[in-house]
Amino acid sequence: MNEMYLLAAEEGSSDHNPLLPEPYDIFWSAVCIIVIGFVFFKYVIPRLTKVLDERSEKIEGGIAKAEAAQAQAQETLELYKQQLAEARLEAARIREDARTQGQQILAQMKADAQAEADRIVAAGHSQLEAQRQQIVTELRGELGRTAVDLAEKIIGQSVSDAAKQAASIDRFLAELDEQAGIGVGR
Repeated sequence: MNEMYLLAAEEGSSDHNPLLPEPYDIFWSAVCIIVIGFVFFKYVIPRLTKVLDERSEKIEGGIAKAEAAQAQAQETLELYKQQLAEARLEAARIREDARTQGQQILAQMKADAQAEADRIVAAGHSQLEAQRQQIVTELRGELGRTAVDLAEKIIGQSVSDAAKQAASIDRFLAELDEQAGIGVGR
């Protein structure tokens, strides 16, 4: 075993470091790295860049579309809110018009009802006045006949002259009217 140590010591005396590779290994490793780098930069990176650019465009396009859709949705919402506000104003105006028309119709109906009531009352008064006049005329005639009959019974003779009879009745009724007017005035 001592011999091995000696042999190893003799070989170790040369300037060779075991951690460093041989120069031909370094050369061929560099050539491989350069070839792989060339292929990588020539073919892989452009395709990767192209794919990343396409994805970026799609994402940006999607974002732009989303922003456009959001802007359109916002415009639609504003338009809806405006139409809703206009509809509310229109509904309020219609309600106010209906209320005003209702009040006008009610006032017109009240006025028509009052006019009809006044007409009915006036017709009733005129009818009562006509009936009163008719009754007064009938009563005067009846009272006159009764007075003539009583006068004939009292006098014992017939009072047949129509002119005298009418004058007597009118005078008698006038006296009754005067007494009635005096009695009412008290």
